[in-house]
Amino acid sequence: MSAPYTIVGTPFSTFTRAISLGMKHKGLPYNQISTPPLTSIAFDYHPFGFLPTLVIHEIDGKRVDLKLRESHAILRYIDRVAPEPKLEIKSGEGGALVEEKMWEFVSLVAFFGFPIVEGGVVKPRVKALDEGKLSDTQVRAQIQEGVAKLSEFLALMASLMAPEGFAFGEKLTWADFFLYPLLSDLSMVPEWKEIVPARIYSWFDRMAEVEAVKATAAGTLSVGARP
Repeated sequence: MSAPYTIVGTPFSTFTRAISLGMKHKGLPYNQISTPPLTSIAFDYHPFGFLPTLVIHEIDGKRVDLKLRESHAILRYIDRVAPEPKLEIKSGEGGALVEEKMWEFVSLVAFFGFPIVEGGVVKPRVKALDEGKLSDTQVRAQIQEGVAKLSEFLALMASLMAPEGFAFGEKLTWADFFLYPLLSDLSMVPEWKEIVPARIYSWFDRMAEVEAVKATAAGTLSVGARP
């Protein structure tokens, strides 16, 4: 029997992995069409060729093959059709006075963290490592500004986390599943050991034991994959 959902996006994509993490955690079976962004396949599913797209094959027993684009829309759908286990918090949990603090965290990661982590440090670092043309000193000079912004971003995210456990304490949330793919990539470059706050180190170790994390590692930078 085919899966009721298809995720369109390469496992290398951090947003694709965030959605995959949520679906694995909630036990929603899916197939995956692995494609980088801006390919003909990506454009077949997303008007701008971005990732991911979730194809919903049936609604109320009727075949629809509905294309749902953009991560925030997809995660809202996932939470509605599979409310348990919850990936949200209640007011007061994990040190958050209001539950919207978790969504604030997700937005900060998605809209600010992605360009800072990936564009500012990880992608230029990995490119330089793969090409082997520049010395470490030269690479560091090129990404100096990006590393400074990354240090500020990581300090901010650490300050928004609960003192221990996952991002908001003992319960996994979308905050964890959006931050983890970015920092999993970051863990593969030298800057990981140089500027990451201790709170994020402990969180990262906790996340490594999550079954959904283990199940979505294939095809990512953390296991040596490339787009």
